[in-house]
Amino acid sequence: MTIGARPPSAISAAAKPVFWYGIPHGYAKLDLNPPRERIEKLAGELNMLPAEQRAQASQVLQFYAGVIRALNAQNVHMCAVGYHPDDDGTIVTSTLTISTVSTSGHNAKLVIAGLAGTAADHPNCGMRPLKLPCGLGYLVEEKKRTVAPGRDPDSPEGPLRGDVWQGTVAATGSGTPDIILVQMVTPALHLADVYRDILLGVAHTLTFTDPTQPAPELGEPSMNSAEAAMRNDFG
Repeated sequence: MTIGARPPSAISAAAKPVFWYGIPHGYAKLDLNPPRERIEKLAGELNMLPAEQRAQASQVLQFYAGVIRALNAQNVHMCAVGYHPDDDGTIVTSTLTISTVSTSGHNAKLVIAGLAGTAADHPNCGMRPLKLPCGLGYLVEEKKRTVAPGRDPDSPEGPLRGDVWQGTVAATGSGTPDIILVQMVTPALHLADVYRDILLGVAHTLTFTDPTQPAPELGEPSMNSAEAAMRNDFG
């Protein structure tokens, strides 16, 4: 499935996307701009639940709202959660996001080229350059310890923490002055190689050419061209 993304300043749903990308199998998109009617309907259904269930559902709804606010504040265009079976029969999860970062007046292509050059000159810095169909980019991957959802961070026991693998591809193109970040995060450290391949697969679908538009028609070659000569020779 190919999806188009609009610039952060475009508040109209009719605004034309400036880049497009594909979402792999097994990922479900979050609605980053849920209509007010849907929220009101959820709130109404929540109020009809028994007191204990209402409290639990309210926490989930508040968590969802907080996630949406945080994603929108960071210019995230798409967020999808992946659910895939592991070899032991359990389900592993991952989060795929696509966002844009302003270069604050600098040329985004030059920024990407400079960082990709740094990655090529210093292969041990955790970065490596990429040649994508849309142009030059680079990959950064790291393992980090982070706060996990599931417990109130203000509780006496403190927040839950866990290790995750995080991979990020940065690229840009003529359709936008911003840098585009394609990021994958998963707690399944043993599947880092698999999720790296998924991340790179998504990055390779990134395009600044509208895939829904028909391919341009090739014009008739001039009579002096090599193509015209071949047509004459072979009928």
